[in-house]
Amino acid sequence: MPRQLLLDGAIVNDPWRTPAELEAIALEGAALGAEARGAEARGAAALAAATLAAPGAEPADSGAPLMLTFAQWSTQRDRWSAHRGLLGVILAPADPVEALVPDLPRFALLGAEFPGPGEGRGYTQGRLLRERWYFEGELRARGYVRQDQLFLLARCGFNSFELPESELEVGRIALATFSAAYQPANDSGLRRALRHRS
Repeated sequence: MPRQLLLDGAIVNDPWRTPAELEAIALEGAALGAEARGAEARGAAALAAATLAAPGAEPADSGAPLMLTFAQWSTQRDRWSAHRGLLGVILAPADPVEALVPDLPRFALLGAEFPGPGEGRGYTQGRLLRERWYFEGELRARGYVRQDQLFLLARCGFNSFELPESELEVGRIALATFSAAYQPANDSGLRRALRHRS
C-alpha cells in the first residue's frame, strides 16, 4: 500500500520518493523480471542493480517526483538539477534555509524534518520559506509530527504532513478545530481563513 499523508487537509497517496526508495523499486522490478526470464536474466538484473547503486547513477525512474535531503542536494546539485521530474528537498534542523534561495523556483516541495518532540527549528524554517522567500509549493512536515502539532504547523505555512497512519483521520479533523486566532501568522497551510481577534 502506498504511503499516505495529509495534503491541503485531505488524506492522499504520497507520490514523492527518495533516491533510495526508487532504487529499491527498480531492484524489486529487476528481480521479478529475472525470475520470469530465468537464470540468464538473473545475471543481467544483478548487473543492473550494481549499476544503479554506483555513485552518480540516476535512479531508475528519473521522471518520478524526487525528494532529496539537503546534503544530497548541496553535494550533488548538478546531478540532481538534470532530473526530469519534480524535485523536493527536506531540511534537517541545522540546515541553512538561505542556501536554497537561489534554487527555489526549481523545487515543487520543501520540507522540515522534526527528529523529536523538543525540536522546533522546522517551524522557523517553514515561516522563513513562506514569509521571507515566498515559497508557494508544497511545504511538508515530516519525522516526529503528531496531530496536536498540525494547527500550529499550518499557521507557519505547512500544508503537507507525514503522520503515523493511525493519526491521519484525527489529524485531518484537527486542522479544522480552530476558527479564530489572537496572533498574526502565515495561515497558508489552513483550508479556511481564521478570524483574528485583537
